[in-house]
Amino acid sequence: MAKLVFGLNVSLDGYIDHQKFSPSVSLFRHFIEHARDLTGSVYGRRMYEVMRYWDEDSPEWGTEEHDFAAVWRDQPKWVVSRTLKSVGPNATLVADDIEAVIRRLKAELAGEIEVAGPALAQSLTDLGLIDEYRLYLHPVVLGHGKPFFAGPPPPLHLVASELMGDDVIRLTYVPA
Repeated sequence: MAKLVFGLNVSLDGYIDHQKFSPSVSLFRHFIEHARDLTGSVYGRRMYEVMRYWDEDSPEWGTEEHDFAAVWRDQPKWVVSRTLKSVGPNATLVADDIEAVIRRLKAELAGEIEVAGPALAQSLTDLGLIDEYRLYLHPVVLGHGKPFFAGPPPPLHLVASELMGDDVIRLTYVPA
């Protein structure tokens, strides 16, 4: 049975904004290795559109960017959207009955399936489908933006904390 995991970089005050802070080289390398080990990812429309950046190589990329792009392209993706009519390579469009689709994926697959996007994560949280939350806490205060939890946070239990690089702490929670 697969485990559904929601994890993102987050500021000290609970916001996500990858334009305001980005991972260090060592943390980015962690994300590459993490993505390599994933069974797949479930994306909301907006996050999927952001991540499509990795579909085409860019001449200014370094080794890490090329490595991440290769891993991302090879990974199975399920895109939850009622507005998209098609999705890119290695992606399956999920337009209806998200709960049934996610329950089937969790039952049929093994390993970790990443949830990408706070609005989608909130919908899956409300359905009781997320097994683990990973907050990559950066020493940055944004004061506004898109919150990690798109709605009321569920009751959580801290199961692990780990220093990632020089200044990021990964906090791992499970539903309480």
